[in-house]
Amino acid sequence: MLPGSIQISGETLSSAEIKDICESLRENSVRLLSLRGCQLSDRDFGRVCRGVCESHSLAQLNLNLGVVSNINRVKQLAEALKSNRSIQSLFLHGSPLTDAGLALLNPALSLHPSLVSLDLGDSMLGDEGINLICGLLPPDGAKTGLKELTLSANPAVTSKGWARLAIAVAHSSQLRVLNLDYNPLGDHIAGMLAVAVASSRTLEVLDLEGTGLTNQSAQVLLDMVENYPTALRTLILAENNISTELQQQISDLLSEGEEEEDSEARDGEAREKNTWISQNGMGGGDSYAQFKPRVDS
Repeated sequence: MLPGSIQISGETLSSAEIKDICESLRENSVRLLSLRGCQLSDRDFGRVCRGVCESHSLAQLNLNLGVVSNINRVKQLAEALKSNRSIQSLFLHGSPLTDAGLALLNPALSLHPSLVSLDLGDSMLGDEGINLICGLLPPDGAKTGLKELTLSANPAVTSKGWARLAIAVAHSSQLRVLNLDYNPLGDHIAGMLAVAVASSRTLEVLDLEGTGLTNQSAQVLLDMVENYPTALRTLILAENNISTELQQQISDLLSEGEEEEDSEARDGEAREKNTWISQNGMGGGDSYAQFKPRVDS
């Protein structure tokens, strides 16, 4: 039987329900476990963590909205992550981690062999926490790092912390999605992020919704998109003091770039098909090469 999912939101969980969840984890019948906003005792949280330790099938763990509610739970989760080898996505949005809690989690996050997506939005992080996160974005040539990072709504981070993150993003060899929405970044940090995007060969999505930007930073981002080839496909600028015209110009340029990439990819597939036929000596209409249809992400 293929692993399935357990998704529960905003419920108070009994010990019997936790027992069932833990048995499913140990039996490797769960690929996605979401306990978003759920209430459970400290003892039962520890039981879930032990189940995570033993699971080889769990790929996504969602503990958003305060499930990791105290430092003891942070320690238990860290121990679970040290033993687990399968989790690819970890969501802790809305957890009161603080920098101290992230420091406890960081060794397990740094050494986890499969983790590629991390959500630490609204987790009361500051500059020390951002410094730790930069270590999860290794430079080119280093070990595999995060591909998706969410740091929404962490207003205690200062311009120094965001500048440090921008440098890490510029040199990250893996990061594809960066969500920084609802942080008071302002135009100065947005300018640094434009440089990071121009330097990155992988970043495809940047969310800057509600980050205190104006036409000044939008113009810098427009110039970046217009004049420098980047991997960027989506730039979210809603709820900023930016003119509709500038937002539309940026959106149009990104759409044009995506259409060009799609056209080049189709041309490449056609050349590949022709080469395949030629190399196998198949001319005429009685033979053909079959290719899987292209699926856009």
